[in-house]
Amino acid sequence: MLTALAGREFGLGDRRFLASEVVLLLGMFVTLRYVLPLVERWDRGAQGEEEVGALLDGLASSHSESGWRVVHDASFGRGNVDHILIGSAGVFAVETKSQPGQVRVGRMHGSMLRQAEAEAKAVEAIVGVPVEPLIVFSRAWVDRPLARRKGVRVLPARMVVGFLERQRPTLTEEQIGTARRRLAQALADQGARDRRHLLH
Repeated sequence: MLTALAGREFGLGDRRFLASEVVLLLGMFVTLRYVLPLVERWDRGAQGEEEVGALLDGLASSHSESGWRVVHDASFGRGNVDHILIGSAGVFAVETKSQPGQVRVGRMHGSMLRQAEAEAKAVEAIVGVPVEPLIVFSRAWVDRPLARRKGVRVLPARMVVGFLERQRPTLTEEQIGTARRRLAQALADQGARDRRHLLH
């Protein structure tokens, strides 16, 4: 519309009209090439997190005897952990990935593995017990499901519940309770910091 007005005001051969047309075309190119794919990836990622979260919620509600509790989208100030599971079988930090296609565990990018490991270490520092990092692909086909790469276990979403159900108890009731309390306190403290930051 602005370019049409510019054409009417200055004439179709005027440099200002031509410049406005070029700006419009560049804007459309940037939107189509960069902005829309970014929004689609974010949307796909959020949907993948919800799907995996629903699976983990189902595990927690149907296996209450194993003490599974799940926390979603846990923020500790620098980034977030998609899902944290605490139960008799241990503590797991779950990083969800939603890319489609094929994933070759042996060729996974180091930054993806480092992210999952860093998240697990952050949770471990809070709960005081070992935390296993998991990367769960909500859409991709994984060539070696359940394999570990650099300490990070990789699996498709369809296998995550079965994997967790097969884990043997490793934590005592006391350890589980302490881990839950510490995690809840860390999340509450971060929430208070976030609120203070918004007020300033």
